[in-house]
Amino acid sequence: MKPRYRLLLLLVAGTLALGSAAFFRPPSASSEPRLLHSESSQFGKVLVFEELGERCMNFNSMTDTGRQTCISLEDPDKMVFAYTRMMTTALFAKPNPGRILIVGLGGATLPTALARIVPEATIDTVEIDPAVVRVAETYFGYKPGPRQRVFVEDGRAFIGRVHKQGGHYDIVMLDAFDDDYIPAHLLTREFFALIKEILSPDGLLVSNSFTTRPMYDRESATYAAVFGEFFELRSGLAGNRVVIASPDPLPDQATLQANAAALASRLRPFGIEAEEAVQRFGRTAEWDKSAPVLTDAELR
Repeated sequence: MKPRYRLLLLLVAGTLALGSAAFFRPPSASSEPRLLHSESSQFGKVLVFEELGERCMNFNSMTDTGRQTCISLEDPDKMVFAYTRMMTTALFAKPNPGRILIVGLGGATLPTALARIVPEATIDTVEIDPAVVRVAETYFGYKPGPRQRVFVEDGRAFIGRVHKQGGHYDIVMLDAFDDDYIPAHLLTREFFALIKEILSPDGLLVSNSFTTRPMYDRESATYAAVFGEFFELRSGLAGNRVVIASPDPLPDQATLQANAAALASRLRPFGIEAEEAVQRFGRTAEWDKSAPVLTDAELR
């Protein structure tokens, strides 16, 4: 990460619990992490290890509490992290997307699951680190194909090119983290406005984030400045939250519940109970309304 991107990240406190996944083998009961793979890249070291019946990916250290990806070796389909389950339930607001863009691959939990849940959709994933792509394919069962495409480049650069070419997506998911936090150039008003331009009229921005203040206030103010009202889903664990925003008015609770019921059987194998998950869709604005929005000017 370039030094100028650390300006905003110095505000972040707390630990992260991130994720993504899919693979199969008997679980190990050992509490000691067992290193399977270590690979250096221009962005740091990518590590794959197993402990407590899970296979995980981390950056730089196995002992870091901020897992980039973990999967259950006993039940590979079931999503380990609450935030991936919450992001997937964005389908309650947009149940039949034709084109999905995911920024940040990790172990490919989201693209792999979505390919099964909405098999007619084309899923494009952008990952800046080629080492992460190799690890996702080798250790987490990620399988690119005609409807499951991966692009190795910066997510904002990719979205800028899509905009220039007049392309659109029905859902854009942001799940890009380095070993500190979300890269700052993926948090600004200008970046969210660019995403808004490439969304279909009733499309969704779905973003993995945290409730840690003061970034919580500033991030929330920035989402609101571009999209107005948005859904905020919380897991109650590790301060995770998922923001779901749209250029169109958000669907009402009755619509969400009807879509959740229709998707329930498809979501259950991934550990998502639709009737419970739909209750997480909150619209309460709890951030400090005086918080300034995040802008590109702060990156200079």
